[in-house]
Amino acid sequence: MGRGMTEATPAITPELVAEHGLSPDEYGVILKALGREPNLTELGIFSVMWSEHCSYKSSRLHLKKLPTKGPQVIQGPGENAGVVDIGDGDAAIFKMESHNHPSFIEPYQGAATGVGGILRDVFTMGARPVANMNALRFGAPDHPKTRHLVKGVVAGIGGYGNCVGVPTVGGETNFHPAYNGNILVNAMTVGTAKTDKIFYSAAAGIGNPVIYVGSKTGRDGIHGATMASAEFTEDSEEKRPTVQVGDPFTEKLLIEACLELMATDAIVAIQDMGAAGLTSSSVEMADKGGVGIELDLSKVPCREEAMTPYEMMLSESQERMLMVLKPGREAEAEAIFRKWELDFAVIGTVTDTKHLVLRFEGQTVADIPLGPLGDNAPLYDRPHEPTPKQPPLPPVTTTTSVTHDLVSLMGSPDLASRRWIWEQYDHMVMADTVGRPGGDAAVVRVHGTQKALAITTDCTPRYCFADPVEGGKQAIAEAYRNLTAVGATPLATTDCMNFGNPERPRIMGQFVGCIEGMAEACAALDMPIVSGNVSLYNETNGIGILPTPAIGAIGLLKDYTRRADIAFKAAGDTIFIVGATRGHLGQSLWLRYIDGREEGPPPPVDLHTELATGNFVRGIIVEGTANAVHDCSDGGALVAVAEMALAGRLGCSLAPPNFVGDRFEGPAQAAWFGEDQGRYIVTTSDPDKFADMARQAGVPCYRIGNVGSSDAPALAIDGEQVSLDALYAANENILPDLMGG
Repeated sequence: MGRGMTEATPAITPELVAEHGLSPDEYGVILKALGREPNLTELGIFSVMWSEHCSYKSSRLHLKKLPTKGPQVIQGPGENAGVVDIGDGDAAIFKMESHNHPSFIEPYQGAATGVGGILRDVFTMGARPVANMNALRFGAPDHPKTRHLVKGVVAGIGGYGNCVGVPTVGGETNFHPAYNGNILVNAMTVGTAKTDKIFYSAAAGIGNPVIYVGSKTGRDGIHGATMASAEFTEDSEEKRPTVQVGDPFTEKLLIEACLELMATDAIVAIQDMGAAGLTSSSVEMADKGGVGIELDLSKVPCREEAMTPYEMMLSESQERMLMVLKPGREAEAEAIFRKWELDFAVIGTVTDTKHLVLRFEGQTVADIPLGPLGDNAPLYDRPHEPTPKQPPLPPVTTTTSVTHDLVSLMGSPDLASRRWIWEQYDHMVMADTVGRPGGDAAVVRVHGTQKALAITTDCTPRYCFADPVEGGKQAIAEAYRNLTAVGATPLATTDCMNFGNPERPRIMGQFVGCIEGMAEACAALDMPIVSGNVSLYNETNGIGILPTPAIGAIGLLKDYTRRADIAFKAAGDTIFIVGATRGHLGQSLWLRYIDGREEGPPPPVDLHTELATGNFVRGIIVEGTANAVHDCSDGGALVAVAEMALAGRLGCSLAPPNFVGDRFEGPAQAAWFGEDQGRYIVTTSDPDKFADMARQAGVPCYRIGNVGSSDAPALAIDGEQVSLDALYAANENILPDLMGG
């Protein structure tokens, strides 16, 4: 090895190894792989590549249980994003990723760079991004940090997405004390491309040039991947320098430059520089291609003085890409990137060594076999304990007023309108958004066609905590329902697996259980997982978050004009519940907010019934019999009806519960607020035809009332009444009040 391998490097002590997040056993594997002691740069490279964030060393074993294939799947997990066929030579490319730890430390930049990173994952594949979504989890509304975190995260998402010119079309936001010390910021991007113009990351062609493009490299984000793979403590604020800084205007230029070069045939492979920056991009490209890679770090464009190889390789500066070009195409590519005012540098070559070799100022500063950094990284089968089954729910306190409970729930943090959030996002830029925020799923037209993509993000963490298997099933099933409720055929799923410390058997058991439930639901509902992300160690001082397997899913509408939304349409329309109601109150929002408990098992998910009901609902939407459709989820049937009334500014009159042939056996609160799964609220102007179609399909449905007029609109429920104005005030005001206007 060259003199630079040992020159001016600190001694590799056990303390230094521990600071890099490596265990003594892992360091022993490094010594064996190298046949010598690493230098600081090599130690840093192993540190980030073996971090939980990059290696999935605690989760890879169980992720293999998820269904990932189907006739619609062009590319499953293992690339920058998943790819599915949407017909006519078109493909949808999408993924969801976490930026949890950075967003807690520095909410604006953490959230902004989360959006930037997921955008790059998608356009790296050759897609033009067409929609952003997000799934956010914050602590209790009255926690002293919540307002600051919500404001910063929402501003960061809006600031980046709005400036880069990609619409943010929806998402979900929830509050629970379990996230007081560790919020979740999960970002999703969907793009479209032609099926014959999809780009992959496997490097190929010995001697081909390796190209760096985009922004210059700085010292921001160093150790970001390692920081994202560790628990928080009281000192976590000191990790602020590990949070990257984003520039959406540069990202916009990078999108256009990459797509312009992709229109040629010059690119062999391309990869964004995300977590672990230049290290992960170069290692992953070479490892996937079964080749080696040699980089001259003296040629890396830097924006700060005297950057060391260690800093360059571990920097997570944003808006950067690495690519392999065909030989002789460098000048053509450089002209495109210079036109877009972006850096362009030839920094290396593809080799046949299967090693990562780094040179700097004429010396070799790292030489590592790629196997241990990539596919042969540590893999752990962590001990895991199943979550004990919740005992049956004891009898509930029967309240005297259903309407009073409804107003309380509609004004709760979990169900309050998210308008304050989504009005800060540009959801109409690009002019293809046809289903706006506030419904079951966003709908974005495939540009220049009648087709549209429906997009949703879903998860119910309280269910996952009570029963991880049922919670995992329900997360997929709710995504299925939300896509179905707008008339879309569900296609595929991405996930963001947010959990606590996997070294705790109870936490690892939550992860394994959720995977089991998700796998069962994905298979039954034909929604394979094609991409995703795992975020572990979401704990602060030993207190973990609720298990949160956030699901992002897409579906296809062949004709976007034949879609449904949640708004009541016309006075006199009949209101039906589709699906069986049994009044399940365990783990419900009614139980938490009205009865003051978080107890009992979550509602069970019957996947066979879910599939049959979904097929029926899509059929009546396409056929034109349904005027409005909304799935029943948090808060149960009455909350769903209230949301439909508010969306259409029309009231309704509802009959006493009559969901099981005879009168409902149980308290009215269970009927109206139970969170039984697999149900939809549907309105129709032809109730007899609708009921006959449901009978023929073998799907239970029950008439529960009629839509009222726009004159003094109210919800009338079995002798009680509440005005829409009162519901609107309760629902719309809580978030602005919390945020101070």
